[in-house]
Amino acid sequence: MPRTIIVGVDGSPGSLAAADWAAREARRRDVSLRLVHAVRQSPDADRSLREAQAKIARRHPDLRIEGDRVAAEPASALLTAADSADLVVLGSPGPAGGVAGLLAGSVALAVVARSRRPVVLVPGGPRQDEHRTGAHDTVPQATAVPDVVLGLDLSAPHDAVLEFSFDAASRRAARLRVVHGWSAEPYAHDEVGAAEAGQPGAAGGRTLSDVLEAWREKFPGVEVTEQAVIGTAGTHLAEASGDASLVVVGRAERRMPVGPAIGPVTQAVLQHASAPVAVVPHA
Repeated sequence: MPRTIIVGVDGSPGSLAAADWAAREARRRDVSLRLVHAVRQSPDADRSLREAQAKIARRHPDLRIEGDRVAAEPASALLTAADSADLVVLGSPGPAGGVAGLLAGSVALAVVARSRRPVVLVPGGPRQDEHRTGAHDTVPQATAVPDVVLGLDLSAPHDAVLEFSFDAASRRAARLRVVHGWSAEPYAHDEVGAAEAGQPGAAGGRTLSDVLEAWREKFPGVEVTEQAVIGTAGTHLAEASGDASLVVVGRAERRMPVGPAIGPVTQAVLQHASAPVAVVPHA
């Protein structure tokens, strides 16, 4: 099956910003882009989809682009489409709008909470890193693109989250900044664990250097920096997003009594981050 990136569009400026980001990411990965407009009934749905597809095609003429209008509830349609995709991309108005302002409100949160594929939420408006690199993402040096920021749970690091982060940094020729927190109190259901830099974590006594060693070897061109923080990890990651090209957090695939949920760190990052946020599910 051909590899693809799915992006939800609804004609809004936020969804068009997400589609443009998704197009650049599709070019980085050399995969196709599929625009999905999910709506039960709308006389303007076909026109909105055609206009979005035309705009992206003009900006990225060498990209394989498909448009698909699905007569279904948006969250369900996007989750179904995600099963055959590398990545799902949705728009967000950014920190000023908060979680309540995400694409169709609860739709984006439902996709984030249930998707078995990584989901990226893209704030509206231009990002410096995207404009510095130009149309073909050509970077004159590794420092041309702001850091990819990873919120790492050192007590239980997961390969899916680490691989996504290193791969994202490598494709952007960006530095990877690993942020991990520690506190006297554990973070309930957080994706960023409680462990101090250079000190053994809960995962078999491994240090951060131990956790990163194999990934440094797999991605030797990626420069890695480590940042230990004290206090609420979500706040630190949201602050770090101010000069980041992408923030990456994990989401455990667990079932709560009322269905899938995201942890408070991930939720705080989604609500307050000013950079695109990738939520990577893991077992």
